[in-house]
Amino acid sequence: MSIKLLPATLLSLVMCCFTATHAQVKPLVFTEFDLPNEAHVILLEDHTAPVVATVIHYKVGSRDEDPARTGFAHFFEHLMFESTDKIERGTVDKLVTGAGGQLNAYTSVDETVYHFEVPSNQFKLALWIEGQRMRKLNINPIGVETQRGVVKEERKNRYDNAPYGGWYEKVHAYLFANTPYAWSPIGSSQHIDSASIAEFKAFYDSYYQPNNAIISIAGDFNPDEVREVLNAYFAIYPKAPSPIRPVFTGLQPMTSEIRETIKDPKAQLQAMFMGYRGLSMTDDDAYAADLLSGIMTRGESSRMYRTLVDSLQVAVQVSMSSSSRQYAGSFLVIGIAAPGKELADVEAAIDAEIKKLLEGGITDAELAKAKNQSEVEFISQRSGMYNKALQLASYSRYFGNTGLVNNELEKYMKVTKEDVMRVAQKILKTKNRVVLNYLPSRG
Repeated sequence: MSIKLLPATLLSLVMCCFTATHAQVKPLVFTEFDLPNEAHVILLEDHTAPVVATVIHYKVGSRDEDPARTGFAHFFEHLMFESTDKIERGTVDKLVTGAGGQLNAYTSVDETVYHFEVPSNQFKLALWIEGQRMRKLNINPIGVETQRGVVKEERKNRYDNAPYGGWYEKVHAYLFANTPYAWSPIGSSQHIDSASIAEFKAFYDSYYQPNNAIISIAGDFNPDEVREVLNAYFAIYPKAPSPIRPVFTGLQPMTSEIRETIKDPKAQLQAMFMGYRGLSMTDDDAYAADLLSGIMTRGESSRMYRTLVDSLQVAVQVSMSSSSRQYAGSFLVIGIAAPGKELADVEAAIDAEIKKLLEGGITDAELAKAKNQSEVEFISQRSGMYNKALQLASYSRYFGNTGLVNNELEKYMKVTKEDVMRVAQKILKTKNRVVLNYLPSRG
């Protein structure tokens, strides 16, 4: 349930235009097949713009790592931009941008995704680079040492030296203790520092294989020509043994509330981060959970914003979000205290709003508004070739049915008030949660 936020004014305009029009959204028409080595291919032919987007979705994320070697999946997100047998160091981005394209990648707990968007007459370049990186990546001292430094610096900037930088890791370490979801994709600098080149090669050989990849292509192309290129650049590799993955055996019950206070010299304001056990992305109730979070905190007219920020003025920011993973999920609440206010006031106000929800339910108007917002988000996620290719790959991977990409909006629209309240009771009617209090510290 990834959400792309739009500015409030634009959001309202788009909602006016698209409310109750979900039945008119054109379905994505695609073909899919496997190469002889079992690389799964999805093709969406779309000639509305002279652009082609390629998405290579590798079925490897931080949950596939050894707990003593965390950060490997994210490390490879960086290392794949080094060199191959035929691509010199530091030239991947130059090749793509020089051809008028753009590129990027990301890593999550469940996946690593690489994507290019290029002019349609340059799609062969994008696929050639991806074919090279799939099995001909150079894993050598110069590339490894360069990326060790890059990854460690990224961790410093995003986590270690940022206000409240460790909250997300801490919450999930508690929520998902003793499972492969207990650490974040950024991993440990110490693990990356101490890992050998042989270990990196073993990880690459396990997960960067054709039969562990989904190749999703959307845009202005000739399907026959694309198939020829795929055969030339990807089908040349043999099928590999299936990777041996850590097994997600389920979560142990939480039997009490977990609380921790952290003194943070980088923080300017007191902040509270709460974590509840949520729902996996394949749970039918995940849609109701997403709508629930929208009702509570999405926008300045939402329940918690009106109460904590506008009325009580105990917080300058409050949010609630449903974060779904393949096998589990979290439900997160954030409250940043207003100057001069205490976290006890913030927590009391949050708990009062949760109690009001559980006892009083939601209104028809609130549910309708949340559905309208989801409709806008659904439409925005279907705009552009990259978004289309990404959505197709994700549905193929996680639901085993790529065609479900055309039914997601319908699932949101079918959610009832009773569904939302059932999910609210399931997730929020408990004190078995994680509460982290961050307090500014000056030496």
